[in-house]
Amino acid sequence: MGNKVVTFTEEQFEDYQDCTFFTRKEILRVHKRFREVSPELVPKSMTGDEPVTIKVPLEKMEKLPELRENPFRKRICEVFSRDGKGNLTFEDFLDMLSVFSEQAPRDIKVFYAFKIYDFDGDQHIGPSDLQRALQLLTRDELTAEEVGQVCEKVVEESDVDGDGRLSFMEFEHVITRAPDFLSTFHIRI
Repeated sequence: MGNKVVTFTEEQFEDYQDCTFFTRKEILRVHKRFREVSPELVPKSMTGDEPVTIKVPLEKMEKLPELRENPFRKRICEVFSRDGKGNLTFEDFLDMLSVFSEQAPRDIKVFYAFKIYDFDGDQHIGPSDLQRALQLLTRDELTAEEVGQVCEKVVEESDVDGDGRLSFMEFEHVITRAPDFLSTFHIRI
């Protein structure tokens, strides 16, 4: 009897289930993964304010096997972190994995994909955002001229209103035509 560790309160579980696409069991699995990243920092029991106050540094988050090979790993962590620097609390981590789960609907995934590509945060994906994305995707293997040509072509084919950048609606239109978007925009835990 008696020495079982309580990871979350009943209220926390209910809130997490309401705000994510996870079951209790999956939430506990997410906590286990989060704790594995930094066991010296993340306690087994998080019944107080630990889920929002304890931050695992970006450098450790980037080493997660699920993120390690993703060229956007730093940007993904920045988008989901409350501090904007990529240091994740448990709740940030839970939100991130919920959005990348197979249960998350397409519109939520598109919204976050847009945020990830919008490097400068101006609510549009402009040429500089496209250049940064291409550099990450190709690991800087394209010449500046090739990057420019690809960016120009993307804007030419996707920019409906002719302002030289993609709004969320224009981005959404492009993504909905990408058949492999849902199968690639996920992380399994």
